[in-house]
Amino acid sequence: MSATEAQNASGNAGVRNVDMKLEVQIIPVSDVDRSKEFYEQLGWRLDDDVAPMEGLRIVQFTPPGSPTSITFGQGLTTAAPGAAEAGVIVSDIEAARDELVGHGIEVSDIWHGPPFPVEARQPGVDPERASYGSFFYFNDPDGNLYPAIHRSSGVDHPGSGSSCAGRTRRSTLINQAPSSWRPIAAAGLAPYASFTT
Repeated sequence: MSATEAQNASGNAGVRNVDMKLEVQIIPVSDVDRSKEFYEQLGWRLDDDVAPMEGLRIVQFTPPGSPTSITFGQGLTTAAPGAAEAGVIVSDIEAARDELVGHGIEVSDIWHGPPFPVEARQPGVDPERASYGSFFYFNDPDGNLYPAIHRSSGVDHPGSGSSCAGRTRRSTLINQAPSSWRPIAAAGLAPYASFTT
């Protein structure tokens, strides 16, 4: 939906809805070169590594098929190394895990069920193969956390599109979610919250 269409749909000619797309997430790291080696090993595409001035270095990587990139370096953030979390959506949770293991990356086992309490999690892939129903995670060298979340091909993120479409997709997500955590999805809580707790 274009901004004009969104404006017309809202019924308020004085209000415009402009697309705002998350494009880059800054990841705090303690050793830029070590982190660069890790993300290269991960198989993510190196987009840039520049130092435009003293005290500033910008390194950008993009995961395969992702519209969003990560950026780390020197002089970019005051956040503590290891403080970031970024969900990685995959269409085949088992293949994604196998690929990372093949790259020499340490990853958790796959599990399904409600994300919390931890005791409610069940080993293995969700039997229904439901979107947002199976997970694993990995960390970069500083401990920044990447939950990998299964979402079937063709299933949109529940908040994508206009607010009306987002509500519809969220309702669909709740209905398609594994029955074990539908109340959590309905409450709007992230399915990967408390991943390592």
